[in-house]
Amino acid sequence: MRIIVFCFRPRTKQRRVIYDALLRCTKPERIWDLYAFTCGPSKFSNPNPKVRLLNEYFRLLGNRYHHASRSMIEDGSFALSNDLWRISDINFNYALCQSYPFALLVPKTISDDGIIQASNFRARSRVPAISWCHPGTGAVLARSSQPLVGLMNTRSNADEKLVDALCALLVDGKDSRRKLYIADARPRKNALANGAMGGGSESSSNYFQSEIVFFGIDNIHAMRESFARFREYLDTHGAASSDGMSSFLRHGGWTWGGGNLSSMSASVSTLGDSGWLIHVQSVLAGSAWIAARVALESAAVLVHCSDGWDRTSQLVALANLMLDPYYRTFTGFQALVEKDWLAFGHPFSDRVGMPSISGSSFELTRHASTGSFSTSPLRQSSGSFSPQASNSSHAQNNYSPIFLQWVDCVSQLLRIYPFAFEFSSTFLVDFLDCVLSCRFGNFLCNSEKERQMCGVDEACGCMWAYLTYMRSSEGRSHTHYNLFYDPLKHNGPLLPPAAALAPMVWPQFHLRWACPFESQARELEAECRNMAMTFSELQKAKEVAEMKAKEYLAAMEILNADLQNEKQVSSSAMNLAKRASKESAAIQRAVESLGCRVNFANSINSIDCTVDGESSPTETSQRSSFPRRESEGTTGRDDKSDLSVSITVVADDVARSSPLGRVCETLCPLRAQGRGCQWPDAACAQLGSQFVGLKANVDAFDRLSIYDHYFQSDEILDM
Repeated sequence: MRIIVFCFRPRTKQRRVIYDALLRCTKPERIWDLYAFTCGPSKFSNPNPKVRLLNEYFRLLGNRYHHASRSMIEDGSFALSNDLWRISDINFNYALCQSYPFALLVPKTISDDGIIQASNFRARSRVPAISWCHPGTGAVLARSSQPLVGLMNTRSNADEKLVDALCALLVDGKDSRRKLYIADARPRKNALANGAMGGGSESSSNYFQSEIVFFGIDNIHAMRESFARFREYLDTHGAASSDGMSSFLRHGGWTWGGGNLSSMSASVSTLGDSGWLIHVQSVLAGSAWIAARVALESAAVLVHCSDGWDRTSQLVALANLMLDPYYRTFTGFQALVEKDWLAFGHPFSDRVGMPSISGSSFELTRHASTGSFSTSPLRQSSGSFSPQASNSSHAQNNYSPIFLQWVDCVSQLLRIYPFAFEFSSTFLVDFLDCVLSCRFGNFLCNSEKERQMCGVDEACGCMWAYLTYMRSSEGRSHTHYNLFYDPLKHNGPLLPPAAALAPMVWPQFHLRWACPFESQARELEAECRNMAMTFSELQKAKEVAEMKAKEYLAAMEILNADLQNEKQVSSSAMNLAKRASKESAAIQRAVESLGCRVNFANSINSIDCTVDGESSPTETSQRSSFPRRESEGTTGRDDKSDLSVSITVVADDVARSSPLGRVCETLCPLRAQGRGCQWPDAACAQLGSQFVGLKANVDAFDRLSIYDHYFQSDEILDM
């Protein structure tokens, strides 16, 4: 969509040299002169596309646990099947059809011999093959080329049997038939005209329970002329035309169309006269109709045009995109393009205007017999092409923007259903730029066989790897990702009504050079993406803050638990202190009841107190310990000596191991042999966790006035 004009001063001698150089670069004579071959090795290696095609076939068959490999292709072990369909290797060496892939998905009830016989009835041997099948209902979407009925309305039993097999449905163990639609992409008059050349269209009377529908889509030449008028319109009426002189838009938009309303209306009508949007709408409507028949009626639809590689690829690929949400992802979109465009032989070199190793003359061939096919096609040689004139495609002018028109239709669906696609409109623009850049080898040549002969996979870089690398550099924030993609919102088929299929000019691609300021979609996406990135950063910050808050809450819970433990310990210490105070008070009362004075002294591990008898107040109280017990015949001290008591209060763990306790138990005169303490309420009793040792004069106890309940009656008598 960009027109570049080179201007030279008058009588410049280098004009012819520059022109020839530009012509050599833009239209090289040999395919080996393309940039993809001359640029050298690429870091974006191209894995074998045959492996990816088989993986897509496995997915359609429901064999998700099988993964294709090169060894599987070499030994021919990829011919898997399910209850209805199978993968055939009949075209492994491209002996059946040179423009078809090496593997075909066909009905399981049809043998390879039946496929060979049916191929004789189709133009260029492009036999009916399955492009997509519904995993639940068994409905299929198939493609082929036109039948070779000619003016004599020739029939083929093998072809009719193959097409009928597409309609077989296994229900409750019984074979039942479904409705068959044969979608002819051409106008009816064009189909009749092809009949005079040996082609034509099917008859509904020859195919059971079938209906023939003509879509009226024009051929490649009409599309090329329409696109040329459309590009000229944009260049003439755009804000930035190529020559800078022919645009009607002047002085920042103060005048438009020369200030003449009729001129303005005439220039706007030129867009409609180009017919580009009408052709886009025709492809959209036809694809939506096909998708509706498969999704709503579980019908079988066979699509073809003349050769089955231009309009057929448009309709089938777009219907697949509407039917299967998988094709609306990055991985699925790649599988769709490689299956329905590359593998099934859309002539990219001819349509884009690149050199090819084969000619592209229009011819309808019919095999005379099936004797040229071996029963073991795997052992056949790959064959060879007779070299054609390198510039044959340029001479015949087979250029046509068929693939560009299909991507335009995809952008229209993306506009209608912005939540259904993982990729953005920016991705489609970059994708088309890569297709037209000759930087990669994916879209070179006209068929899978030609790319294999040229060694494109080994010699050229891979566009898909390059686009994947671009996305991986920025992750989900890359411009190729659709910010509004919601796979749960549109997890089924897209069936747009006719009223929603009114197309508009694709601004991101068509207006980016002619109307750069009016093409605001990219800037809007960038602004929206920035907002999304900001939101994502805020979301991450929120998650970090929530994690920190959880950590703080956990730390607070731990601190609260420690605080509760400290409170319990403190409460226990307070209780012990209260008990010790009560015991000390009890001891003090008990000792004072003996007529003594008690003086307490606190220390870290014990409480020491000195008790002095009241009869000798002048005597200095002394700290004493328990003496060893003397013999029974020895008198320890004077009977009339004053009462002197030394009391030590220690903690439980100290009291149990204290020698005072053991001495008290040994020397206590009130302790009977082998019995417990006989004076539990006295001052020497063991009070709770405290132990009190008492040293006293036994005779002095007789003179004391104490309560009788301190002693047992028999103990008083003994004393």
